[in-house]
Amino acid sequence: MLVIILGIAVSVLDGTIVNLALPSITHQLHASASQAIWVVNAYQIAVLVMLLPLATLGDRVGYRRVYLVGMAVFVTASLVAATARSLDMLIAARALQGLGAAGIMGVNAALVRLTYPASYIGRGVAINSVVVATASVAGPSVAAAILSIASWPWLFAINVPFGLVTLTLAVRALPLNAVTASRLGFSLLDVLLNAAMFSLFFIGADALGVGKGRAAQVSRAAGWLLLLAGIAVGVLYVRRQRRLETPLLPVDLLRIPVFALSMGTSVSSFCAQMLAYIALPFLFLDSYGRSHAAAGFLMTAWPLAIVVMAPVAGRLIGRIADGLLGGAGLALMAVGLLLLALLPAQPANADIVWRMVLCGLGFGLFQSPNNHTIITTPPPHRAGAASGMLGTARLTGQTLGAVMLAAIFSFWNPHDGKGPTIALLLAAACAAFGAVFSSLRLRQPRSAR
Repeated sequence: MLVIILGIAVSVLDGTIVNLALPSITHQLHASASQAIWVVNAYQIAVLVMLLPLATLGDRVGYRRVYLVGMAVFVTASLVAATARSLDMLIAARALQGLGAAGIMGVNAALVRLTYPASYIGRGVAINSVVVATASVAGPSVAAAILSIASWPWLFAINVPFGLVTLTLAVRALPLNAVTASRLGFSLLDVLLNAAMFSLFFIGADALGVGKGRAAQVSRAAGWLLLLAGIAVGVLYVRRQRRLETPLLPVDLLRIPVFALSMGTSVSSFCAQMLAYIALPFLFLDSYGRSHAAAGFLMTAWPLAIVVMAPVAGRLIGRIADGLLGGAGLALMAVGLLLLALLPAQPANADIVWRMVLCGLGFGLFQSPNNHTIITTPPPHRAGAASGMLGTARLTGQTLGAVMLAAIFSFWNPHDGKGPTIALLLAAACAAFGAVFSSLRLRQPRSAR
């Protein structure tokens, strides 16, 4: 479990650890800001497009093998990134890093299921959820600590010793799983369609200018066109996958009502989280006049509450239905988001913090039980596909949240408080929809084994 935790922590952390160093990278490598942002994008796109193929490969050749190769690729790419002397080399190294991270993330949940006995899986899922939640928001803090004593290449170089230690432990500790190679397989066309669908959707969302600053380079019309192209490819891709017994995009698992509802719950919740995470800094800095340090302090209340609640939720798994826990958690999160949207013009810090804590507690109560259902509902030979869908749901929800926020900010000013307030109201609605999806699971059979 230590190996699993270290792997998921470093792979999630590297998604955001570079953001703070982009100005230094831009200056040292003589690049523009619009070019340097691809140091971040290359990693995210590589993870997104390869998550499902490598998760399905885990079902075919074994999760241990995919993890070991993924970690080896991640360490090698980190060394290349640390020694890069041009922006092109750095971007290529980051894409390779993302490929390795996709291997680690893709089989992460499947390894948790394989490691823990059935009666303790809830605790394993809770530990995993805490690590993901912490790592996803710790990137800027870790980067600030490293950059205070070293230059930006050390953001990547530090992965090498940690990765080698994890790889050494993984060879000794990770369990083997039975594989069913004769029943599983996918074509290159499937992989290309998967990559095209997610890439078009991600680049389209990025072109709308949400949090990445590329709106000056690519028009909003082009962004929406890319999104529509991604949807069109997606329709073709899904129709093709529906004809396969064990598809790369696990539409077979989506035929299980409990699994499909759990995916809807996850996408809705992460969409709500992304809407709030991007909207709240605008509200704190522009509308409430808080400093960057104060805004950062206020934002940490949410993930800290997740860290507190996730172990509690893990212990409740098996005692209380996952659908009920998830529904209650997202209902609590929806209330917290609604209360944030209804804050007065000049709220005290305490008024903000307890609302943020409410959101975090609700998210923490939802996440572990929902992940538990996604991991354990499919039959064992499809655990890798379920693991890949877990990460895909998170990334899809976050991307949808970014697209929604871009649409909101195109109609309402993000700096006068109106745009962020509308975004928080929409986030509350998404969380409420997630609560409904989760509650509907109570009426469905638990599994399709």
